[in-house]
Parts: sequence; structure tokens; C-alpha cells
Amino acid sequence: MAEFYDPMLYLSTPEHPNTMGAQVVLKEPVDSGLLQGVVEALRARFPYFYVKVVCRGNDLIPEANPLPMTVRNSWAPIHLNGPASNYHLGAWKVQGNRLAFEMTHSLSDGAGMLPYVKSALYLYLSRKLGISFDPAGFRLPGEAIPTSETGNPFAGLDIDAAEAPLYTKPPTPDFYRLNDGTEWDPQIAYLRLSEAQLMEYCRDYDGSPNAFLSVILARAIRRYDPDSEKPVSVAVAIDHKAMLGNRDNYRMFANVVELDFPKNRSLEDLTRACTIARGQIMLQAQPENSLWTMKQRKITTAKLNSLPLDTKTALLGQASGKARWSASISYANSRSFGPLDPYIEALYLLADPTVADIILEVSCIHPHFFLAVAQNFSSPAFLSVFLEELSSVGIQVQVMGRETYRLCGIEAFH
Repeated sequence: MAEFYDPMLYLSTPEHPNTMGAQVVLKEPVDSGLLQGVVEALRARFPYFYVKVVCRGNDLIPEANPLPMTVRNSWAPIHLNGPASNYHLGAWKVQGNRLAFEMTHSLSDGAGMLPYVKSALYLYLSRKLGISFDPAGFRLPGEAIPTSETGNPFAGLDIDAAEAPLYTKPPTPDFYRLNDGTEWDPQIAYLRLSEAQLMEYCRDYDGSPNAFLSVILARAIRRYDPDSEKPVSVAVAIDHKAMLGNRDNYRMFANVVELDFPKNRSLEDLTRACTIARGQIMLQAQPENSLWTMKQRKITTAKLNSLPLDTKTALLGQASGKARWSASISYANSRSFGPLDPYIEALYLLADPTVADIILEVSCIHPHFFLAVAQNFSSPAFLSVFLEELSSVGIQVQVMGRETYRLCGIEAFH
């Protein structure tokens, strides 16, 4: 029987693959053959990512997959959990000087995936350049894997005794949708801006990067459709594991806090708008909220364990494919890859734009912030107004590229 902290693999379905990943742009072309050897070497250090899915009773269980994880010389998507991926839940791809790792979000989250990507770059650049980099801060083959990384991420916490938090925010009803639901044509733009400049604005206007960018997103959506009376809803990702003291575990416990921007709240005063947004984040991002959420997940898991696999797959698959906010922001802790930084041109995190029409994934490698702006519709109009909003407050942005956005899909579990 699955524990409440085990990966809920049935959150990924062919209709809603729930895929995430990371794209790294290096300063020289990537050697895919060398990368393949690196990926295989990391199996010993990250065994929990080298898995296939097996059905056991009413559960889908990750089990060791002895087949190689694939590295393809193509940006075209493939299906995870199928022959093209050797039935793995993750796969690598290479094109020119960029490489990307994509995986099912139900297995891990950005905080769990980034150490794997960092370690892959460490081994790749070490072998490619013949340089012995300082290994501090990297997870490398040959070292012991701590229990905090693979065990119960909430060991030692009395989850059953959790009480309802003082404040919980109800979901925003009938929020503004940028996509009217008539098309599914995802696009992505890759942006770069100065870390120093953005942080200066955060200091000047009482914002964190999350709060500041939430306000800019809301302002852009208002400009995109000034006649709409509907509230704008922006979700900001949080990590329940980190909130409760565990920053090592690979499991997916990302969730969100929700910011609302009703039409009658002016966003012209940037300081006031950022202060309100930051306050909404702080009210919801409390350890007591995370502990209560884990208690609810434990109760829900117990109920799901009693259901047939097809039933709970259908229930959770439908939930994972439903848009719940106008836009979302995720800012994973990626501020430095240490000695590898000089060899990295850009880092972009990737997520499926299903739960929101606009997905803003934020990463940082000194001295730049990198923004991946994904949308699930084709019109370039929103990106234009978003760039105009950044420009209007003095933020200088470089558009590094745009393309049709195609993440890996997933084959049905059997």
C-alpha cells in the first residue's frame, strides 16, 4: 500500500502528461555521446530517477529500470514510459549547444530535479574539458545517499496532530482566462535580464522576485484585456518539503499559494501592489499551512488506496489537466552552479502549461535571471505586453529565443 509521501504516478496521463524539465545552454556544442556516458554514470547516485512503472495491486510503483536512459540528438518530443524512452520516466535531448532533461512531474519537482541536472553538468564538463572542479555542492557517484534524500521527507513530524492554520485562502472563482479553450498550441519564449537590476527593483518596491513578477504579470494581463472585469489569479509555487525543513528529498511536494488581483485594485502604485502581493505570499507560506496540507494529503491517500487503479487515475488525471489560475510563477533555488557558471550561457526551467494559461519559470545564475515564458495558445500578443510592462518599470530584457513548445508526452500505464 502506498504511503502518503510516495510518488503519485497516476497524476501523469497521456491526456495530461504533467511534464517538467530543465534546459541548459552551454557555450560550446554538446557531445551527445559523452553526455550518454555521464547519464549512465549518474544512475549510481540518483537511482530514484532511473525507474520504470509497474502496477502492484491498486498502485503504480516506481521500480529500477536496467535499460539506459535515452539521450537523443533531436528536439522533437518522445513519449516517456514507452519504447522511445526505454520505459523511463525521464529523457535527455541535445541540439547544438543546448541540452535538456524532461521527466514526469509526478516523480519529482524542480527542487528534486536540479541537483541531478547540476551533477550531470559537473561530470560532463569535467570529462569534456579535462578539469577537476571543486565537488562541493554536487551529488556525485561514489558518495553515500543520505536517508533525508530518499526516505520519508517528513520523518519526525507529528502530521496527525496538525491543526488547521489560522489563515487559508479560498480559490479565486471565475478568474480571467487568456486562452478561451478553443486551441492548444503551446509557445515558449526565453528571456534574460540582469540579476542586479531586478533585485534592486525588489528592494526599492518592497518585493521579492516572486511578488514583483506576480505584479508585472497581473499588470500585463490587465493591459492584454483592459475591458475584462474578472479577477486575475496568479499562483506562486512553494515547496512543502522545504517549508517543513527538508531540502534534500527528491519527491514532488511542490504546491502553490495564490495571489488575487481584482479589477478594483489599482496596480499603478508598484510599491503598494508589491507589498500586498508579498503579504499574501507570507500569510499562506507558513509551516503550519504545509503541515496541515500534509495531513490532508495523508487522509486523501488513505481514501485513494481503497479505490481501483483506473478510478483514481481518472480522478487525478482530470484534476491535473484543469486550469486553476490565470498564470503561475515558479522560482526554484538555482542561483549558482558554482565553478560551472562560466561555461553556462543560460538555464531555463520547463513546465507543462496546463494548470494556467501562462507559466513563468524563473531561474538565476549570477549575474542573470532567466525567464521561460510558456503559454498554451499561439498569439504573440501577451508576450509583447509582458515585455512592455517590464520595460515600463525600467527592466531591460533580452529575448534569447522563441519556439513552439513541445515537452515529452507519456504513454498509458499498464
